[in-house]
Amino acid sequence: MNFHLAEEQDMLRDMLTRFLADQYPCGVGHDGAASDTLWHALAVTLGIVGAALPETAGGMGGGAVETMIVQEALGRARVIAPYLETVVLGGGILRRVPGAPARAALTGIIAGEIKIALAGAEPGASFESRAACLTARREGDGFRIDGRQAVVVGAPQADLLIVTAQIEGQAGLSNWLVDADTPEIERHDFRLIDDRPAADLRFNAVYAPANALLGDEGGALPLLEQIADEGIAALCAEAVGVMRQMLADTVDYTRQRRQFGQPLASFQVLQHRMVDMYLALEQAVSATYLATLNLDADPVTRAKAVSAAKATVGQSVRFVAQNAVQLHGAMGMTEELAIGRYFRRATVIERQFGTADQHIARYATLSRAA
Repeated sequence: MNFHLAEEQDMLRDMLTRFLADQYPCGVGHDGAASDTLWHALAVTLGIVGAALPETAGGMGGGAVETMIVQEALGRARVIAPYLETVVLGGGILRRVPGAPARAALTGIIAGEIKIALAGAEPGASFESRAACLTARREGDGFRIDGRQAVVVGAPQADLLIVTAQIEGQAGLSNWLVDADTPEIERHDFRLIDDRPAADLRFNAVYAPANALLGDEGGALPLLEQIADEGIAALCAEAVGVMRQMLADTVDYTRQRRQFGQPLASFQVLQHRMVDMYLALEQAVSATYLATLNLDADPVTRAKAVSAAKATVGQSVRFVAQNAVQLHGAMGMTEELAIGRYFRRATVIERQFGTADQHIARYATLSRAA
């Protein structure tokens, strides 16, 4: 695919890549203080958090391509930051709904003061196949929300939750903006295998006033589907960054590691293996471009492009990650080398927001319907 960035987009990519290489050469792991410092730098010092958010809220007014650039850079540096959850998913919802609470939250995100987590409907291959785990009942002018939600990524560090639930006696899904520190929300925090923070949540009659409702009652599904596709495209871009670094590290390692008096990189069979890794990466790059450039298309075209990308990227990231570890030998799974941490993130990405098989099935269903 022939695709070129605009000059401003090139500058954005180069600025963020240099910053992360200089300030966080080994990535940012589970250290909370380091993660908070990085998030402040991304939001305030560089303005990266607002790069793809509206100018009316203080952002730069960019779009899907800017999100792709940022996500790839974060993936290559293996940065654990809530950009996907807060900016792509949370910001994507907030910028499309009216109301003062949504505008205030969006402004807070851009300023680096607010982080968001989604509870109730994490993006996947399909929203229709999965009923909301949370229910809401009317109480006065507001609602009481009950239920459990497992593995809410970013919840431990979130200031606000976007909660998706079904109103009793009503079809469809609705979204609410809820304070993450609400006493009626029980939270069990843990870390996933790639070090990202997550939590299991229990909502015990959590009150949400009328103005906390985001959009129309029961009308959230189309927006959630669009945000899901945008999140998947952004995840594909992160995967490209992860694969780029894994391939670069593998090439460097095979040039340094010697066997039978020769660098590993001199053996033709290993050269062929790394060429195959490169080809898988390039396929993922093209698929990610296709998804990113179709996010503003009609829903069917958008969904097909995104599912094609996630299926391609899922297969590519698995191939590149497994071969990178194999070519590093036993060292590939140690904490001393970064390749093991990249491998864990790649393993999660492969299944996050739907597996390759799920997205192939989704693509086939959409193609038959058309």
